[in-house]
Amino acid sequence: MFGILGGLKRAAGRRRRAVVLVLVALGFLLVPVSARADGASCRELYFPVTLVALPQTMHGTLCVPSGGANTVQVLVPGGTYNSSYWDIGYQPAIRSYRLAMNNAGYATLALDRLGTGGSSTPPSAVLTTITEAAVVHQVIQAVRSGAQGPRFGKVILAGHSFGSGTASIEAATFADVDAVLVTGLAHRLNLTGTTAVFASTYPAMLDPRFARGGYDVGYLTTMPGSRYSIFHAPGPKVDGAIAFDEATKDTSAYEQAADLFPIGIIAPYSLLIDRPVMVVLGQDTVFCGLLATDCASAGGIKASETPYYAAGADLTTYALQGYGHAINYAPNAPDYFKAVIAWADRKVGR
Repeated sequence: MFGILGGLKRAAGRRRRAVVLVLVALGFLLVPVSARADGASCRELYFPVTLVALPQTMHGTLCVPSGGANTVQVLVPGGTYNSSYWDIGYQPAIRSYRLAMNNAGYATLALDRLGTGGSSTPPSAVLTTITEAAVVHQVIQAVRSGAQGPRFGKVILAGHSFGSGTASIEAATFADVDAVLVTGLAHRLNLTGTTAVFASTYPAMLDPRFARGGYDVGYLTTMPGSRYSIFHAPGPKVDGAIAFDEATKDTSAYEQAADLFPIGIIAPYSLLIDRPVMVVLGQDTVFCGLLATDCASAGGIKASETPYYAAGADLTTYALQGYGHAINYAPNAPDYFKAVIAWADRKVGR
């Protein structure tokens, strides 16, 4: 059922994206507002952006609490994920980061990275971690200026996995955010776990879900049925949650990984971040383990990560127990949501 629904949603998304690209080119933006059951007001936004001189469109869903908000969290998903990672539809009271933050008084803008979801699909060769950071910068400028409607005085930039690399590079390069949340990314790799992830991918054009999406050979996705082992283990295998993840999987570009990992996983950039940073990791098979990151405790993560940030950096860490890479899916995700809210309240405010 999830696969059928996912296919229908993607087909509708492709049709909507084609219409949106025309409207954006004409100078129009679609901003319908809808009220969620939890009281948040949400709208779909389409940001005209430039990627190495190529006009593109980045899609995001902006949700504002019923009482309004001065601070927005801009959310960047990881590789082969889209904005749905931040608003998981299976048991959202437990797994929706968006819902938890809106309930706490923070607005959220969950983005689809270029090449995913409702965003446009550029040639994969120009889609790198660094170029994506420049595009996210353009979005942040828009939400600060009010160009898309609401104007926000403060911005927390949050990422997951590859999206955390993008967030770190953006914050270091442009210094236009008030704090950075890094989830599912650390500076030391578990080579065994990393190899397993890449071994479970193949060109997106070979996947029935993306075969007609116009993806070139440089776009990848995960093989069917592989997401639990590479993104969720050693966490419990909750069938509904894993089915939702498989049904909403998306693409990434080989170039993004190629320029993220060889540079020491953002080390030259993380050293330049002069804003509060929070790092959250589960028991991640990609980054945790012997000779990699010590993810057993917040103290272990901090000891492992501190050398990669400037001396005296404002670094907070949190270890989510019992789950793997995709921590928003964890049954105990509310524990980490509460920790993020407490950190954001202290460092930035609502």
